[in-house]
Amino acid sequence: MKTKVKNLTETKRLAIKLAKELKAGDVVLLNGDLGAGKTTFVRYILRYLKVKAVINSPTFAILKTYYGKFVFHHFDFYRINTDEAIEAGFDEVLSNPTAIKFVEWGQNVQPLLPDNAIKINMKFIADKTREIEIKNIKLKG
Repeated sequence: MKTKVKNLTETKRLAIKLAKELKAGDVVLLNGDLGAGKTTFVRYILRYLKVKAVINSPTFAILKTYYGKFVFHHFDFYRINTDEAIEAGFDEVLSNPTAIKFVEWGQNVQPLLPDNAIKINMKFIADKTREIEIKNIKLKG
């Protein structure tokens, strides 16, 4: 599914549609340039799924864990490659069957990711407008 969102309200609406379909063990890959809205999209999903904590980019921490309706792991592999991820033990966290994992810059650790991962590609169009393509999951409504 590919769609264009013109503002944050439409982005939030799409994120909530995805949130309703997520289940334990899912891996969600978010690809897009810096500033495309990957962390904002994750924030909308986590808020809908009852996370109360401050949700911000894991760029410098690499991994942030949140608790709500599920356990959520939010990765940012912008500066990490596969070998470094394995050395840090992220491969074990990524394979956790009870948590939902969000992975920004997943192309940097591709061998560690499941083939059935939900793929979200975000493209900056202008100001708050984005083209968002979601693969490997069917959204209702």
